Amino acid sequence: MNRYAPRHMRSALVPALLLLLGCREAEPEPAATTMPEVAGACRQQSFEGDRFTICSDRGARIEVRTAGKDGRPYRSFAALQAALGPRARRVAFAMNAGMFDEQGHAIGLLIEDGKQLRAINRRRGGGNFHLMPNGVFLVRDSGKAEVVTSDRFKPAPDIAFATQSGPMLLIDGKLHPKFEHDGESRLIRNAVGIGPDGTPLLVISEDLVSFGKLARFYRDVLKVRDALFLDGSVSALWYPAGHRMDSLVEFGPMIVAIRSAGSAPGP
Repeated sequence: MNRYAPRHMRSALVPALLLLLGCREAEPEPAATTMPEVAGACRQQSFEGDRFTICSDRGARIEVRTAGKDGRPYRSFAALQAALGPRARRVAFAMNAGMFDEQGHAIGLLIEDGKQLRAINRRRGGGNFHLMPNGVFLVRDSGKAEVVTSDRFKPAPDIAFATQSGPMLLIDGKLHPKFEHDGESRLIRNAVGIGPDGTPLLVISEDLVSFGKLARFYRDVLKVRDALFLDGSVSALWYPAGHRMDSLVEFGPMIVAIRSAGSAPGP
């Protein structure tokens, strides 16, 4: 049984929840507490009264996928699953991963299988992507993953995968300078950060949260120094072991964790 709230139910309640959140009195913020873990790569944890799902798999290969050989964006986990073929049985988890245009193409840096498909975007503008500094999540041929601000990104031949998004949540352990402690803009949000042991930690909120709360969750609970916001509202998770594949909206780039051929596929 899926222990997570159905995606369509969460989204359908967004307007009502926003109204209630705006009207309710401030409540004491509880400390982070661990919730029962679902077997596999993802677990759920609460922080200051809201729930977050954290996905990581130290032994998995982390890839960024956006489109098929014909150049047409997948736009969904179901399409990605079909494109992966037999490899789909080894998927530990996947999340949407970066800003995109109306057709699903990345609007910032995109590298897949060592090939740059989109150049880095350092232009100024409106929206979350241009709330500077924005950043890049990248994976090198060695498997080492990094989150860096876009102005610190340096092209290199050993970068196998990369996606650009914004804004940064944490830079060198500090919250983005334009974030409020717990701002009024609250959405289902997801992000990626690098854990103390170097493992990518992908997080999606199960409740409506602010940028500030998501950033503090990474800093205070996960002990991450650099984290990158991936998206809000359209945030989605594919978690086979939890029988979850969010499919309410279409999106662009995806981060997918694929276990080695010798690994058990999980429950």
